[in-house]
Amino acid sequence: MKGRNMTRWRDPAKDPRQEPKSHLITAEGAERLRGILDHLSRVKRPALSAKVGEAAALGDRSENADYTYNKKELNRVIARIRYLTKRLDELQVVDRLPADTGKVYFGAFVTLEDEDEDGEEMAIRIVGHDEIDPAKRWISVDSPLAKALLGKPLDEEVTVAAPGGETTYVITEIAYRDPGK
Repeated sequence: MKGRNMTRWRDPAKDPRQEPKSHLITAEGAERLRGILDHLSRVKRPALSAKVGEAAALGDRSENADYTYNKKELNRVIARIRYLTKRLDELQVVDRLPADTGKVYFGAFVTLEDEDEDGEEMAIRIVGHDEIDPAKRWISVDSPLAKALLGKPLDEEVTVAAPGGETTYVITEIAYRDPGK
């Protein structure tokens, strides 16, 4: 069978897409997702429904590009609303600081110094899967680097397996943002 439905077979035991994702999210991340859901539900969906209705009233839908495009866009928005509603129900919001702020836990801003290179510093934040932002260097709590850092204190050496080989970092700073603010 050939065609668009064919995919490459992956061993489920080794497929990274099958790994369970944590259901943690920061308070500001949850608020951002709720804002997106609210915008899609209250603004975008009604506007697209109106456009589809107007285009449908013009007559022949089979050759009406405006109807076809807006209908596809409406279905995409409805699917996104459904996904966000389900995802927000299963997420656990972390809205308090850890008992020991001297160690790396979820939500921490961590500064690392690369021991293997020329002592370059890298600042990251450990966040939930839904909040990853490479531009801000926010990494998932499920990533190999975050897993290696969790529970480690200041000035601890951490070795992480990377595509280019193992890399060793030293934790030079740990900070937390107060979730109440």
